[in-house]
Amino acid sequence: MVEPFSFVLNVVARAADELAGPMRAVAAAHGAAAEIDWLCDRQAFDIAFAGEPRAVLNAARQTAQGMAADINVVSALNRRKRLLIADMDSTIITAECLDEIADMLGLKAEIAAITERAMRGEIAFEPALRERVRMLKGLRLDALEQVMRERIRLTEGARTLVLTMRHHGAHTLLVSGGFTFFTQRVAEAAGFDAQRANHLLDDGEFLTGTVAEPILGRQAKLEALQSEAARLGLKETQTLAVGDGANDLAMIERAGLGVAFHAKPVVAAAAAARIDHADLRGLLFLQGYRSDEFVV
Repeated sequence: MVEPFSFVLNVVARAADELAGPMRAVAAAHGAAAEIDWLCDRQAFDIAFAGEPRAVLNAARQTAQGMAADINVVSALNRRKRLLIADMDSTIITAECLDEIADMLGLKAEIAAITERAMRGEIAFEPALRERVRMLKGLRLDALEQVMRERIRLTEGARTLVLTMRHHGAHTLLVSGGFTFFTQRVAEAAGFDAQRANHLLDDGEFLTGTVAEPILGRQAKLEALQSEAARLGLKETQTLAVGDGANDLAMIERAGLGVAFHAKPVVAAAAAARIDHADLRGLLFLQGYRSDEFVV
């Protein structure tokens, strides 16, 4: 990156070539701007600039209003993060595991409504989790296997994100307010180094309707980011956190690059960066990776 340019305007869109000219004009209108640097032909590009970052971001998003484009401004320094902390449900996978478990008992609508309120930050996560788990009492353990087999799918780009960052030296951790039964399997499928989550309790055949304490929620996700960074000898500026719900907010706000991924409004509003349209490969473009560097 050219030294005078402190920031990068990053654009990811299916027809990014239509935005290249207008986006460079926006950056140049607010100060010195470099030429367009294509990360993926017609899909993603960078423009390094020296203007006021918030002004450039606002103007760029206004210019692209109505288009399916993810537009963000990031620091030009230390773009490639050394630690990835990722939420699981509705981020690394497409479903909410607890809601799908509830469907085995005919309770999906009722439990999903509680999940939605918790993810929007309308109710506290920990009591909401206890309430939902209590409603699962008596479910056979083999129902979890059925949910995993029939309902759980990786989000597009998940494995590419994880494997590419690992290939380039990053440590990757899946951290979830969900359950270890799923995080263990999802972490292996996506290629994560490690995983943390809550533990559903059972009597050997059926769920007891309880979850092991303490519950891994918003604060525990933040502590996971901090403890892993410390263990690896990394600064928080070298970390990336991604999620979609309110219990992800603390880690997203603290990370060097916090990303709201197809997120609830409260999260999208607070995050430094947001991906509303692209798949998880958008997080690689945010870090300046070129498509020919991806591990697929």
